[in-house]
Amino acid sequence: MSTRSVATTDGLSLAAYEAGDPAAPTIVAVHGYPDDHTVWDGVVALLADRFHVVTYDVRGAGASDAPLSRDGYRIPHLVADLGAVVEATAGDGPVHLLAHDWGSIQSWDALVDPDLAPRILSYTSISGPSLDMASEWLRGLARHPRAGLEQLADSWYVFAFQLPFLPELLTRRGVLGRLVDHSKHAGPHARPHGRGVAERDAINGLELYRANFTGRMIRPRTAAIKLPVQVLAPRDDAHVTPALQFGAPAPYVEDLTTHLVDGNHWVVEQDPALIVRHVTEFIDHL
Repeated sequence: MSTRSVATTDGLSLAAYEAGDPAAPTIVAVHGYPDDHTVWDGVVALLADRFHVVTYDVRGAGASDAPLSRDGYRIPHLVADLGAVVEATAGDGPVHLLAHDWGSIQSWDALVDPDLAPRILSYTSISGPSLDMASEWLRGLARHPRAGLEQLADSWYVFAFQLPFLPELLTRRGVLGRLVDHSKHAGPHARPHGRGVAERDAINGLELYRANFTGRMIRPRTAAIKLPVQVLAPRDDAHVTPALQFGAPAPYVEDLTTHLVDGNHWVVEQDPALIVRHVTEFIDHL
């Protein structure tokens, strides 16, 4: 695997990693919170014999720089970062996009970005709905009250992360790490790894929630998506229900494929072969 530094539009440096033949079709995988690019290691190992696979540490995580202010964590910056990584690693060529958790949340916006969307051949989202679509879905609680209330209960931590100081304090005391470890054991198909939570990344990433959730949930900006999209929803996900993952994009995505898969929120790390099978079958079908 080779490493390169990618400059962002606002002066940060991102650590990007490449595996496989650069002449092969490119897949860019975007990690979530509180992970770094290594959450994809198992997936990369299985894809690299056929694809040029690109991962990177998002701003504030891993070996990448962190913004100095909360504004630097807003989704438009994250989409611009993805565009910079695509340009640096794929040149003028198209890419398939694969994302998990916060990587998925931010990547939905890339599908309607006028500069980036034309370069995306397909998108596979795992456990990360669009905030705009999720807001509209939650507004329809009258149509699915039980599903909506279940999702709100699962999302308790999103509201807790909005508090000042306390989330940072609890993270430093290991509480967030224990919560993540607990969710990694969810369900009969759990295969938890010993990889822990990096304190610096966890604290930085709290700003993702503070910078984006309130505005997007109050004033959603949905748009039609014409690109082929695949949603993989783990049945034992403790944070994002399959009902939300499947229901939120349905009114907006013209070409939507959905799969309920065995595993929990951390399935990309725990069962990379499952993820690779669905991604390659989706790409082959296209």
